[in-house]
Amino acid sequence: MSEDTKISNAKEGLPSSVEREGAYLRLVQKLTKENLWLYILSLLREGPKYGYEIRGEIKKRFGFEPGRVTSYRVLYTLMKDGLVTIKTEEPSREGPARKYYMTTQKGEKSLKEAEALLRDLHKRLFE
Repeated sequence: MSEDTKISNAKEGLPSSVEREGAYLRLVQKLTKENLWLYILSLLREGPKYGYEIRGEIKKRFGFEPGRVTSYRVLYTLMKDGLVTIKTEEPSREGPARKYYMTTQKGEKSLKEAEALLRDLHKRLFE
């Protein structure tokens, strides 16, 4: 068993002897990195954030770290789809101009639809 698996199990309160392979790892991949847009919209629902801040918050709050390019690629797609918009802050003495990402009404609606879907799926699978 890898050290990463032991650390991950400890974070989740599982014995270090629980081996995570195959189907479980694929599920984690699908629910985290392959659905990064959910995590990003969830964070932006709390208020505007800049790209680097979003990556840090995902790691801190959700326990995984998306790649830098991946995060920006997802943000670009969210903007293209009208789910996120940008507000550019002028440069200041503290640093350069920053782009703050914010959800749109369409983004809020998409997040609520995803929440309803996941709640329904959870109910069907586990209750």
